[in-house]
Amino acid sequence: SGKRYVYWWVDGIYFNERLTDERPCILVIVGALENGEKELVAIWDGERESKLSWKEVIRDLRRRGLSQAPKLAIGDGALGFWAAMSQEYPKTDQQRCWVHKTANVLDKMSKGVQPSAKALIHEMYMSESRAQALKAYDEFLNRYQAKYPKACECLKKDKDVLFAFYNYPAEHWVHIRTTNPIESTFATVRQRTRQTKGCGSRVATLTMVYKLAREAEKHWIKLRAHKLAEKVLNGVRFTDGIEVAA
Repeated sequence: SGKRYVYWWVDGIYFNERLTDERPCILVIVGALENGEKELVAIWDGERESKLSWKEVIRDLRRRGLSQAPKLAIGDGALGFWAAMSQEYPKTDQQRCWVHKTANVLDKMSKGVQPSAKALIHEMYMSESRAQALKAYDEFLNRYQAKYPKACECLKKDKDVLFAFYNYPAEHWVHIRTTNPIESTFATVRQRTRQTKGCGSRVATLTMVYKLAREAEKHWIKLRAHKLAEKVLNGVRFTDGIEVAA
């Protein structure tokens, strides 16, 4: 209670169990507070694509006192999280993770064109303005629509939520274009669980992941220009990363 999160990063991560064939999925939420510090918000045993699983997570946070929704949530488009958030916190902006989106789009293209396609996608989310990003977006569709319609459809379906970061401080773009705060932490967690050849049960897996994540949390860095987080929470508007004068 009393906490205000400016950003949430969300993901569902699978782990192996040593004694069974199950692959439990751990639902994770990492948040950035108004002082710019990142912290573990939730770790939950659930299903990645399940709206119900994510609703349980969000409602549990509410029961524990979370009264204000984050301004922006960042995650992969396949998560059931988005359907849950549209009901529980409909005013929270959505940002699709560009790392996940890039991988999903390139997976539908031949290896020969992937380097040039990747460069064009990179140009979309590294542009200094939304207009420049959309120019690269249109160029991608014009170039690849005929031969790779599935890749183009994958890109088009999330257009409205791929460029949300342009409405937030430019200093924060490096943090909010991807789910890297989760990916980088849980790459290490996965490595540790592989070394132990997986845990023996779902409870043991959840416990180990929680303990390792809490340890990693001690080393998470603050948001750049963290004082801008309070402005975002207070409703200050940004266009192409620049504060708009009232």
